[in-house]
Amino acid sequence: MRLLHTSDWHLGRTLHGVDLLEHQAAHLDHLVDVVRAERVDAVLVAGDVYDRAVPPVEAVTLLSETLARLAEHAVVVVTPGNHDSAIRLGFGAGLMRAGVHLRTRVADVGAPVVLPSRGGRGSAGDVLVYGLPYLDPDVVRRSLAPDPATPLARSHEAVTRAAMDRVRGDLAERVGAAAAAGAARPRAVAIAHAFVLGGEASESERDIRVGGVDHVPAAVFAGVDYVALGHLHGPQRVPGPEGTVLRYSGSPLAYSFSELRQVKSSVLVELGADGVVGEPELVRAPVPRRIAEVTGTLEQLLGATGEAHADDWLRVVVTDAARPPDLYARVKQRFPHALVVQHRPPEVPGQRSHASVTAARDPLEVAAEFVNHVTACDPTEDEAAALRAALEHVVALERSA
Repeated sequence: MRLLHTSDWHLGRTLHGVDLLEHQAAHLDHLVDVVRAERVDAVLVAGDVYDRAVPPVEAVTLLSETLARLAEHAVVVVTPGNHDSAIRLGFGAGLMRAGVHLRTRVADVGAPVVLPSRGGRGSAGDVLVYGLPYLDPDVVRRSLAPDPATPLARSHEAVTRAAMDRVRGDLAERVGAAAAAGAARPRAVAIAHAFVLGGEASESERDIRVGGVDHVPAAVFAGVDYVALGHLHGPQRVPGPEGTVLRYSGSPLAYSFSELRQVKSSVLVELGADGVVGEPELVRAPVPRRIAEVTGTLEQLLGATGEAHADDWLRVVVTDAARPPDLYARVKQRFPHALVVQHRPPEVPGQRSHASVTAARDPLEVAAEFVNHVTACDPTEDEAAALRAALEHVVALERSA
């Protein structure tokens, strides 16, 4: 059985003010093509379908159309992440077309979506897909506790372990029933949205720390064949217990400059009779516009250094000793898709460090330090006089107020 694992679409997200919905739609077109070309049996979407709890109408429309298109070729199982609203995402789940399963209720973590085996007698068993919505410890530590009067510990590990205990309990019953009937062992897949220990984070994932802890040990997921993870935006495999493969598919687009070296992808997983066959295949995502960083003096960037980046989403770092005039306008003329423009002069040996700004500091001294920080030079006499005049003007206004 072939599964396609994807996550963190973040429909409705912007990148430094740039609307990404058109590029996200192109990625979803790509997913439909992969499902069709690779004859995928099920698509697993591991959370953060939307970028926020109340998504824009265009994002809702895009999701609805995409689920319908995917369901023409495969079963689709979707779970919410920490950016989604499980209630809003799950609204109308019972009315969804056949083949689309929105697993948004905590009470359903031990009830799998059953993908029947395609073969006859002697073939591999059914595939059981257990969808775990994002588990906020403050919200679910009572409902997942064996005794609601005694809530679980306030941690992601505690609530995820409790959810997986329910998964393992249901799985054990089904394995036992299959053995008693002489049928093949069912294969098990979990979908989870969490920060699993061993994963490498980016700057664009929302902090999910509770009580100073955000990690879940990989061993919590023992007992299933594959864990389709969401939350971290870089595609990666996480070391896990023997017999269990854990992977993050990553996000379809780069959502911060910390992701510029990541190769975006989805994960194609082949399940055989004994679990995952070989190493899951990464299917590279299309790149509608490259994201990059370019550094140099303004003269270098306007010349040969910048030639390869004219069409990229850019973070431009200008390293002239003094801030060039009309810096932003000149950079934008050269790089129309520049998203961040920074002036970062080279450090001068022996340059004084900047102290904390408090009410005891001389405002003129603080202003002079800021000028030095921006231009790498102390204020000129004229600049110092202008700063002094501005300060005296503000002080006079305060006295007359």
